[in-house]
Amino acid sequence: MRAATKKPHTDEKMVKLTIRVQKKNVSKIRDYVRAVEIGEERNYTVAEVFPEYIGKEQKIVLRAYRTRQGLTQKEISKMTGIPQRHISEMENGKRGIGKERAKLLADALQVSDYRVFL
Repeated sequence: MRAATKKPHTDEKMVKLTIRVQKKNVSKIRDYVRAVEIGEERNYTVAEVFPEYIGKEQKIVLRAYRTRQGLTQKEISKMTGIPQRHISEMENGKRGIGKERAKLLADALQVSDYRVFL
């Protein structure tokens, strides 16, 4: 004979979410959650979300698009003919990208405007 078990009450529309964030970000997270709950749509700039990357946008863009496509530096290298070490240097701000390479990268990463890499 099966014993009756108590299941916690569940509300199928609500989910409990537990996250760990740095103390300095708690108010930002709370504000964002409130905005989501009331249906407020807001766009956030990269500077608001990642202030530590201000001034480093060029290398962030290349790595972000590559990651979004799920590609490795080696795969991008094969697609574009740009040596893998140069891609690494571009992502780390040690090498400029240049117009021709920006066009190659844009094609490989399916980016409509190559100028985002410049």
